[in-house]
Amino acid sequence: MIPARFASSRFPGKSLATLAGKPMLQHVYERASQARYLSKLIVATDDERIYKAARSFGAAVVMTRADHLSGTDRVAEAASGDNASVIVNIQGDEPLIDPTAIDAATLALLDDPDVPMATLKKAIEDRREIDDPNVVKVVTNLAGDAIYFSRCAIPYERQGPYEREEPFARDDGRAVHYKHLGLYVYRREFLLAYSGLPVGPLERMERLEQLRALENGHRVRVVETDYESLGVDTPEDLERVSALFEPSLKMH
Repeated sequence: MIPARFASSRFPGKSLATLAGKPMLQHVYERASQARYLSKLIVATDDERIYKAARSFGAAVVMTRADHLSGTDRVAEAASGDNASVIVNIQGDEPLIDPTAIDAATLALLDDPDVPMATLKKAIEDRREIDDPNVVKVVTNLAGDAIYFSRCAIPYERQGPYEREEPFARDDGRAVHYKHLGLYVYRREFLLAYSGLPVGPLERMERLEQLRALENGHRVRVVETDYESLGVDTPEDLERVSALFEPSLKMH
């Protein structure tokens, strides 16, 4: 499922913004279509303009209510009319989404029937992101399940750089921090019940919806990927991503 709405506060209509001659939503759809483990791909929207655009490039579309508070709620409504056992929530503002990252998160649920939800993490390369509250960090246990998601720098390096042979250390001895990438995979029954779970104090403080699963005692498997998420939240983001398309266009 690709949730897409028109009324984005920072960039209205961004799903239909033109990128390399196509609506951004079409890039997301075409990239996601390359994932090996998706049996179908559906755009979920509440806007007639997005509906018509998605249909024009061949996407299946489900119209949803307009009052959803999150993309998760929109995906849950769309999924309620489908019998798929596993639902993947693919952000509609990542035109360079890596199909192999989608597959990796999907396989986490297919390989372990006891896990209700999975997502992705990426090792942070730019250390400025560690202290950036807009970059969500995640820490996991030895089984690969999330312990916590936070806008703060976790884990905290109390004693400075590690020796190189220490686990989770880079060649320069610095600890490895991971950022969370907002692609989610759910078992159908868990997704449909998710919006009804109690909202806890941590979710309220951090403003992170994924904490709802942890606060209610559910496991979230976190899979590492090399994919560098490049979401489009503003017109400036669109310009930055457009520049990445230019070399490939010149080659053709």
